[in-house]
Amino acid sequence: MELSKNFIAGEAEAKWYAHWLDKGYFNSTPDEREPYTIVIPPPNVTGVLHMGHCLNNTIQDILIRRARMQGKNACWVPGTDHASIATEAKVVGMLRERGIAKSSLTREEFLAYAWEWKEKYGGIILQQLKKLGCSLDWNRTSFTMDKDYYQSVMKVFVDLHGKGLIYRGKRMVNWDPVSLTALSDEEVIFKEVDSKLYYVKYLLTDKDGQPSGDGAGLTVATTRPETILGDIAICVNPTDERYTNLIGKNVLVPIINRVIPVIADEYVTMDFGTGALKITPAHDKNDNVLGIKHNLKAIDTLDASGKFTAENLMEDKPSELVLSYVGVDRFALRKKIVEDISALQLIEKTEEYKGQVGTSERTGAVIEHRLSLQWFIDMQKFIANNPEILSAVSDDNIAFHPAKLKNTYSHWMGNIKDWCISRQLWWGQQIPAWYDEAGNVYVAESLEALHTNQPATIGMQLKQDEDVLDTWFSSWLWPMEVFKGISHPGNDDIAYYYPSTTLVTGQDILFFWVARMIMAGYEYAGQRPFKDVYFTGMVRDKLGRKMSKQLGNSPDLLALIDNYGADAVRFGIMVSSPAGNDLMFDESALEQGRNFNNKLWNALKLVKMWEARVADNNDTSDPNSFAINWFTNRLNQVKAEVEILMHQFRLSEALKTIYSLIWDDFCSWYLEWVKPGFEQPVEAAVFNTTVAFFEELMQLLHPFMPFVSEEIYHLLRQQSTDLCVTQDAPTIAAAVPVLQQGELLKQVISALRDARNKNQLKPKETIQLHIQTEDSAAFKAIENIISKQVNAAAVFYTNDTVANSIVVAVEQNKFYIESEQKLDSAALKTDLLKDLAHQQGFIASVQKKLSNEKFVQNAKPEVIELERKKLSDAAARIKTIEEGLAGLN
Repeated sequence: MELSKNFIAGEAEAKWYAHWLDKGYFNSTPDEREPYTIVIPPPNVTGVLHMGHCLNNTIQDILIRRARMQGKNACWVPGTDHASIATEAKVVGMLRERGIAKSSLTREEFLAYAWEWKEKYGGIILQQLKKLGCSLDWNRTSFTMDKDYYQSVMKVFVDLHGKGLIYRGKRMVNWDPVSLTALSDEEVIFKEVDSKLYYVKYLLTDKDGQPSGDGAGLTVATTRPETILGDIAICVNPTDERYTNLIGKNVLVPIINRVIPVIADEYVTMDFGTGALKITPAHDKNDNVLGIKHNLKAIDTLDASGKFTAENLMEDKPSELVLSYVGVDRFALRKKIVEDISALQLIEKTEEYKGQVGTSERTGAVIEHRLSLQWFIDMQKFIANNPEILSAVSDDNIAFHPAKLKNTYSHWMGNIKDWCISRQLWWGQQIPAWYDEAGNVYVAESLEALHTNQPATIGMQLKQDEDVLDTWFSSWLWPMEVFKGISHPGNDDIAYYYPSTTLVTGQDILFFWVARMIMAGYEYAGQRPFKDVYFTGMVRDKLGRKMSKQLGNSPDLLALIDNYGADAVRFGIMVSSPAGNDLMFDESALEQGRNFNNKLWNALKLVKMWEARVADNNDTSDPNSFAINWFTNRLNQVKAEVEILMHQFRLSEALKTIYSLIWDDFCSWYLEWVKPGFEQPVEAAVFNTTVAFFEELMQLLHPFMPFVSEEIYHLLRQQSTDLCVTQDAPTIAAAVPVLQQGELLKQVISALRDARNKNQLKPKETIQLHIQTEDSAAFKAIENIISKQVNAAAVFYTNDTVANSIVVAVEQNKFYIESEQKLDSAALKTDLLKDLAHQQGFIASVQKKLSNEKFVQNAKPEVIELERKKLSDAAARIKTIEEGLAGLN
């Protein structure tokens, strides 16, 4: 068959992915083989494929395809996360476009719309993963709101509540005033913003609570004047001599004129602002801690949406001015209150200020610290019940790649706070708690279960908690529940596939997800959820900026696949992506991937051209025996290297190693060495061996670039099976002497070609080559390759210098090139003198390094030996140059 000019990626991708699915290669059921299990980090149902997904899922596919080719029972489980906050925002947006407000709907009506949206858009990203070539077991697709999954979440909540690990209480939480829900600390993104520092004067009072007649006061610096009406105290450091005489006295809160005390606490930093801190326990986490410590009341002046409320100010008998603030948004309120305090001449000054502001990961809104009645998990108690949560990572029972993240994990665990698991949303798993008219709470997996377990509740007026559970409270069960390990414990799948083998995820969800899966694994399975965790870095642009829609620096991944092909995209993202380090994405890497595809395709076309010229004879002479022997050993060497690199999760280096083997050793050297002359036949043994080499190379490459490798594998010759499931042959130790001789051969050919080019000897012009060596037998084995590669009509061995020739030195060997073309002695002499100066400078630099005691003491013996060899080779080269110069005189 006639091959196309270049590899047509789109055609191969559609053909082979459909074929693999049709054959059921990605499906897995328990059997006697060793399982290799990966569970996908479930993308949000709101998601579409982006560069981060490309990196993460390409890595997973490489690992799972390789395991499949090693004969393991490879199982890669797909699925999506319901993503409460993000999905509810999408649904609310959809309803808004239809002219429907969420507030006009019942919960059931809203959820009907949410399911409608999920069915329409929720699986898009999974379909897109097929375009990337991901070999997931689609029969096992899970969703965190599936019936069984939902029930498993209910079961875990009830169990933890029964163990006293879940409690309900009014605590200070991070509050998103746009999505109107609590957030965990990990869902808050801190950003530096330009702000102002307002210096506000609080007037001192007399014994009757009136302003002291002399206008004395205490000045406080604040970035949040909108919360001033909730102030309950002013706090200073007890050692601050500026304020010791004021401790115990009272001041007036501006505008509302509430009398509040001046208190002392070592928490206050004396060098920030004025060294005096306004305490607003309802609107700041640290203030709340101080409020509890000093038994201060919390007065909330902002409602759930961040607007001013006077609901808790009635004891202060608010003025008309204060009441006019009701319903004003917090940022407009800031401006208004500053104006009103200025009118009272209580703003002393303002300063420009750069500060860190917490924002919601999902909506981008500036978060509020808000006192709220929420459900929590007691994390200290949880970890105390399962000490393996800490030791598993520190002892490498769960291995982190890169290992440096072990310290990050340990630090977070050592400073862990209680986990707020309730969210004020409708989309998600509704908290299984019911309240009677007196406010008593009853926890059960369902109302039916509650009535069964507590018959006294039958007939009561009960109302279920309106909140849903944090999305991560469901996804922490993912490695178990995708195999029904919680909802149907002890089934065959959970017994076979759990714990999973490898988790591939981003560093940014180490605490959100990885740590919590480890917690759930030891609590509910009594063992680790996975053996290895490979952490990918962040995908950044060439300027080092994180890729995002807001910056407009994130390319359309599907468009890149259409333009370059999935294999080229996979190559481009992987070739520069070491574990745990950020990836600087450059589209030129995809161009390199496409060029690699075409290099492979051209090699295929060359080999297929030979097919019609295979010699039909029994000639036992084999002038290509060295080339075949060398590449056999080079292939075995690389297979062993790749084995080690993959075991160490150095996937990027493994790909580079395979790339170099194919591009350089196979295409640039081996094929050239065995290529027949013009219109000459190809020995059958050479052709068949070359095809076998090509097949093995495609086998090595397949996990990284599945489509082009499968296509070439089948075009090389009729195959009885598909590359996708072809089992790797055992790795054989490479013969080092042959590899060394091969490297010498490459150096000799390169040096001789370079010498020909420098002396303007045209490729078609033949030369006479004289070799001066102490190992003529070794060179006779490769003589035919050398003569073919440098167009030598004859090769001679000599012990003497050859006059009027071009002299080339490689290691301890000398080569003399004779040509019918008259040599330009002057130009040759100039080149030799340049080379001599370079070699002398090189020797000086190596000698300097070897005379450095610190280098010699710290360097590995093999490094020192290499430097000594460089010295020896350079000295031999200088001797040859000097002989060449002597021959020109």
